[in-house]
Parts: sequence; C-alpha cells; structure tokens
Amino acid sequence: QVQLLQSGGGLGQAGGSLRLSCAASGSIFRLHAMGWYRQAPGKERQLVAGITSGGNTNYADSVKGRFTIPRDNAKNTVYLQMNSLKPEDTAVYYCNVHAAVYTTYNTDDYWGQGTQVTVSS
Repeated sequence: QVQLLQSGGGLGQAGGSLRLSCAASGSIFRLHAMGWYRQAPGKERQLVAGITSGGNTNYADSVKGRFTIPRDNAKNTVYLQMNSLKPEDTAVYYCNVHAAVYTTYNTDDYWGQGTQVTVSS
C-alpha cells in the first residue's frame, strides 16, 4: 500500500505565501504522478497542480503564475508552493498520487488526509 503524509497549511494572508508537503511511502513499484487537489465548502474537488514522473506539469488556470509544484524524487515528496495568496484559495488541500505497488503491479490512486488552508483578506 501507499501512505501519504501531508504537512503544512494553516492560516495565511492575502499576498502572502504558504507551502504544503506530501511524502509518499510504502511498497511503491512505480510512482507515475503526484498532484494536489482542493475542495472548498459546497464545491467539488478540483485539480490544482500535478507533475508526472517525466517532469511534465499541469496547473489550474486560477493558480498559474502563483503556485508551483516542486518535487524531490529521492524522497518521494511533492510540495505545493503557494505565492500571492488570495482568499479564493481557501479550501481543504489533498495530495494525490498515481502509483503501482509491488503486490499487484496495478496502478491506483492514493490520497492524503487533507489539510486546511485559510487565506484572510
């Protein structure tokens, strides 16, 4: 199985910065992609940023130019660097990975526990 441990988040202010981290562990055969999703009250979960094993990145239009998704492959860790924060960024943020495990070699989705990010105006 794959376990995702999230850290970071909390309270930020408009124009400021926060950084989230997500470390993947377990019997990982291949880690194909890692990403971040967020969910605001009353809304569905949406993709914020993602990165593939080849380094290709994808960002939601609402965060382009403000957020980046650095990674440390040696540590199976992905980060979400959030700059120029806006109140609209307030949501619960979830780490997600697409990974294959040794037991089955089947690729599946794994989710972190989520962390609250609140941005004050």
